[in-house]
Amino acid sequence: MMTHRDALEVLAAVRSDQVVVTTMGSVAIWPQLSDSPLDFHYLPSSMGQGGPLGLGLCLAKPGRGVVVLTGDGGLLMNLGCLVTVAQVEVPLYIVLIDNGLYEVTGGQAVPNAGGTDFGAIARGAGIGRVYTCDSRAGWEAVAGEAVAGNGPVFVWLKVQGEHGKPTPAAPRPMAEQIARLQDALR
Repeated sequence: MMTHRDALEVLAAVRSDQVVVTTMGSVAIWPQLSDSPLDFHYLPSSMGQGGPLGLGLCLAKPGRGVVVLTGDGGLLMNLGCLVTVAQVEVPLYIVLIDNGLYEVTGGQAVPNAGGTDFGAIARGAGIGRVYTCDSRAGWEAVAGEAVAGNGPVFVWLKVQGEHGKPTPAAPRPMAEQIARLQDALR
C-alpha cells in the first residue's frame, strides 16, 4: 500500500498549471513538494470544505483546473458536496486520501473504515470519471489521465494510516495565501 507522501509525489509529477487545494494531512506534505502560488493550504475549523472551495474556484475561473486533496474523514463530513459537484462540468479533480483514520485529530478510525466504497458513492452521486488506486504503481499509471481533461473527476487513493501525527500548520498565514492565489489567478 502506498503512503500519503507517495500519493502526493505522484501528483506533483503530473500536475500542470492547476490550483492545488490541500486540506488536513496533505497540508503537512504538499509544501515539501511544491511552493507554487497556485497552492492553497486550507485548514478550516470544519472539515469537508475542500470540495466546495474547489468548485467555487472552478466557477470563478472557468477553464482553470483545480485539484482538491481531501481525506476520508473530511469527505465523510460533507458527502453531499459530491452530488453538487457532479452537476457542473468543470475541471475539478477531487483526490481522496483514504487512510481510514482521523489522522491529525488523534488517529481515531473513521466510521466504517475500510468498508466504505467511496468510488461507488462518487459514481452514485453522478461523477462520471472515477479512479481507484491502492499502490503507487497503480496511481502512477493513471495519474496523468486522472487530473486532466473534463471533470469533475474523483480519485480514491488508499494509503497507509499513521497514528500520532500532529495537526499541521499552513506554511503561510491565510491572508498571504489568499493574496498569492489571487495574484496567480489574475
